[in-house]
Amino acid sequence: MSPRKVYMDHSATTFVDGSVLERMLPFFSEKYGNPNSVHAWGREVRASVEEARSSVARLINAEPREILFTGGGSEADNLAIKGVAEALSEKGRHVVTTAIEHHAVLDTVKWLGKHGYDVTILPVDGNGLVDIEVFRNALRPDTILATVMAANNEVGTIQPIREMGKVCRERGILFHTDGVQAAGHIPLDVKDLPIDLMTMAAHKMYGPKGVGALFVRKGVRILPLVHGGGQEFGLRSGTENTAGLVGFGAAAELAMRRMAAGEIEVERRLRDRLIEGVLSRIEDVTLTGHRTLRLPFHASFCIRYIEGEAMLLRLDFAGIGASSGSACTSGSLEPSYVLLAMGLDHATAHGSLRLTLGKETSEGDIDYILETLPPIVQTLRSMSPFKKNA
Repeated sequence: MSPRKVYMDHSATTFVDGSVLERMLPFFSEKYGNPNSVHAWGREVRASVEEARSSVARLINAEPREILFTGGGSEADNLAIKGVAEALSEKGRHVVTTAIEHHAVLDTVKWLGKHGYDVTILPVDGNGLVDIEVFRNALRPDTILATVMAANNEVGTIQPIREMGKVCRERGILFHTDGVQAAGHIPLDVKDLPIDLMTMAAHKMYGPKGVGALFVRKGVRILPLVHGGGQEFGLRSGTENTAGLVGFGAAAELAMRRMAAGEIEVERRLRDRLIEGVLSRIEDVTLTGHRTLRLPFHASFCIRYIEGEAMLLRLDFAGIGASSGSACTSGSLEPSYVLLAMGLDHATAHGSLRLTLGKETSEGDIDYILETLPPIVQTLRSMSPFKKNA
């Protein structure tokens, strides 16, 4: 009998929902016009692109003109950070970020540091939280941008972006947040939150891969990275991926329906049951990330005396898809830089496990994980020299 199939890596990516795919399909063949053409074929597609823009805007309570479509979350992060740095270089050349940002932010900020900008990378506490006073004290008269993620992809901790944005606004500093993990899963209202720029990605909310968006508050000036035909208000040239953009709009609508229907609370309840089950059934396990200030679908642990890759392979053999951190770094043999920044030692960080739920995760799936994981851990520990010496 083949094992039960349980996908628990929704932080890496989600599947394209059927309702989203249905909306996308006509744009691969029937509705093929270039949205920048003036004829009927082009006008039809342009209307659908703008409808998608409006749907993504409604997800975060933005104005449609404040949404720029990109080729993914990483591109949107790059556009926000480099675009602001270029636009405001005469005002100042200092940028603030944190040690646990996604590489799309952290590596981009470090790139600025090699090209004439001064960079401050803030520490986090054991829960992965940035201290607001440390953040406040890091800002300087020449600071032009602070970029802090809304929620961490590896441990799920939700950052105090409201407080950080407020501090930045008081100082006249732009504030960007990477909302890729959070958008579509927790409420984010840019008319209420003091955010100037925010990154999103369709494939984290049951939309297609390779499609992202950047919210740029009206009046904020950035310069483009990609030059050419002047699409996306002159800030991101290139003929639009119309099927992908329509899919993003449909995914945003789905996310709004799910939040309104309370489906996110169902995920939160299942997440808590999973966390409690793992902590009660396996010894020497640490929950990573904040216990309550965390994404509703996100559970992450460090399991001592074993190596994460071996655990993932055995879970995969049992039909459970999980990860040992970020999908972008899971091929690395090095322990997670996020966990090290949170103060975990190398040996403990090597035993990291991320289990992230989705809209089709069931009680039965949680039961299967809680039945399957403890004996895997027991077997691996029985072979571990670290356990014998503990």
